[in-house]
Amino acid sequence: MPEKTKILHIIKSLGRGGAEMLLPETLKLHNQEKFEFHYIYFLPWKNQMVSAIEQAGGRVTCLEASNNVAIIRKTRYVIRYCKENQIRLIHSHLPWAGMVGRLVFKQTRIPVIYTEHNKQERYHIITRLMNRLTFNWQSAAIAVSGDVLDSITKKIHPSIPVRKILNGVNTGFFQRDNEAGLELRVKLGIPGNAVVVGTVAVFRFQKRLIEWLEVFKKASESNPRLYGIVVGDGPLRKELELTRKNLGLEERVIMPGLQSDVKPWYSAMDIFMMTSVFEGLPVALLEAMSMQCAVVTTDAGGIKEVVRDAIDGIVVTTERYRDLSEQIALLAGDQQRRMDLGEAARKCVLQRFSLTRMVMELENLYSEFYKDT
Repeated sequence: MPEKTKILHIIKSLGRGGAEMLLPETLKLHNQEKFEFHYIYFLPWKNQMVSAIEQAGGRVTCLEASNNVAIIRKTRYVIRYCKENQIRLIHSHLPWAGMVGRLVFKQTRIPVIYTEHNKQERYHIITRLMNRLTFNWQSAAIAVSGDVLDSITKKIHPSIPVRKILNGVNTGFFQRDNEAGLELRVKLGIPGNAVVVGTVAVFRFQKRLIEWLEVFKKASESNPRLYGIVVGDGPLRKELELTRKNLGLEERVIMPGLQSDVKPWYSAMDIFMMTSVFEGLPVALLEAMSMQCAVVTTDAGGIKEVVRDAIDGIVVTTERYRDLSEQIALLAGDQQRRMDLGEAARKCVLQRFSLTRMVMELENLYSEFYKDT
């Protein structure tokens, strides 16, 4: 049997962000007879994806670091790891882990592929500068959406290949389970005739979750059957809880925190709403669509490449996010329309955003670079 090609993923953390959550899901579909996958991360308190990666067959190592400068200082340990484990290709994600990968490339010439999940304009000025200065110190890059690709092209002017590989979702795994959804709704005390609006997100500024609560509040004023579920956690949690209280939504909007299994939560939702001001190509959106939730969303970033307005969901511009209140109210009163949009959303990801397609494209790209090492 030929020796497996050893690939190392480098990422800042293994919490429940979109980039992190893709790692165990893609690993489940990778050809593990051909590839052996290793993972290095740096923030030990963000480790929610570790067990999922290990269960899927990956080898995970934490090189503990407390900040971005400390992450860069771990480069020599990454180099040592690569030598000891005969790593033949590195795949890094997001800027600071990307910079580590590039420094390893400069010193070892191990091929490095970098995935960019966001537009350059959305990063801190120092991160943006460091990303631009080091971007060409690698073999190739991946953009997760057309917006991200355009941003790389305009702001960095790369001399290396940059491919667009859209994020995907495991459509076989993320299938609606109405029984599990109903069971969860009963457990949460949600009435049987309620219409549930939900989201799954890291509680960061870009998600505009305070605005999400405001949009929900306005929609609920015209439809008392509306209930909300906001799954996740993050730096804005206390602010969100205070906003929920001030809006009088403590009994209407449930915030269960991080969940290791999000499928029952999607199954409990009738409508999935996103109010984001910017995005790459959000994994949670693809999961919700695969779970046949009716989608109402802004057109932030790569979302516009996924959801076609009035076909796969309801889309408004980022500036007109308040208009989502009216759309939620209309959908709450039209069960057939909700079902039609949910079925269209599922069909969309099956045809265009399957994880199988994404993994195939990744493996083809890997094969272009490791074969000559």
